[in-house]
Amino acid sequence: MTAVAETNEPGGDVGARSARLRHLIVTVYGLYGRSDGGWLSVAALIRLLGDLGVDEPAVRSAISRLKRRGILQARRHEGAAGYQLSPEALAILREGDARIFRRQRGTLADGWLLAVFSVPESQRHRRHVLRSELTRLGFGMVAPGVWIVPAHLQDATAETLRRLELDSYADLFRADHRAFGDLAGKIRLWWDLDELERRYEAFIEAHEPALRRWQNGAPAGREAFADYVRVLTDWRRLPYLDPGLPAELLPDGWIGIRAAEDFFALRSLLGEPARGYVQQVITG
Repeated sequence: MTAVAETNEPGGDVGARSARLRHLIVTVYGLYGRSDGGWLSVAALIRLLGDLGVDEPAVRSAISRLKRRGILQARRHEGAAGYQLSPEALAILREGDARIFRRQRGTLADGWLLAVFSVPESQRHRRHVLRSELTRLGFGMVAPGVWIVPAHLQDATAETLRRLELDSYADLFRADHRAFGDLAGKIRLWWDLDELERRYEAFIEAHEPALRRWQNGAPAGREAFADYVRVLTDWRRLPYLDPGLPAELLPDGWIGIRAAEDFFALRSLLGEPARGYVQQVITG
């Protein structure tokens, strides 16, 4: 997943630019390449990434990296060379849809999901993987081996742990906070709200100009595609860093609400014209 901090810093290093390109390609596949086994031709992908300002050698290099990482698989279709998403990549994208396109936040009445785990010392590598996945899912750490997230993420958490064969090391519990201390203050200990606020601010700064531009005129296909892929690529990581924390526990006027409004407004404006343009490119 892409983090805004990685993608909106001018003059970033080669590694950051390379990661940014891979995130853009995954976004394109997630939006437009899941039918027919998740396949897109190389020619179509090069043209679409060209609309995002990426040249052909860079696209081919990024595709090779995604292939080595097991995200893309080479396949010919009706005589054309191309790539399809791997089964694991398809599963991850399906899991992500429910998170990325979710508008609602959790509430205090919903309660919390606790993940309690213990991994033998002989399998320390599995402990690292488990902690990494809980972090990726948006969990905060209450104490070593005890992690917390809003309860609406129960199914997504259970599915991820099963898929990665980590379920034998963890137990999941539904819980309410009864005592002691100020829960809003504890939220700041379990999640880095200052860093999250900075990322939301960067997202708004990067994409509100496009929102204002499209609100004042009908979006053209090519430009709608480019702006939609960019905004979705930058948005994808944010709902994981902020797992829908209850608004009652967040600072007044929480900037994440404004960022979400911007994203969903752009999605509404750009989604259909962008898809129409991609269909033209794919069909030639």
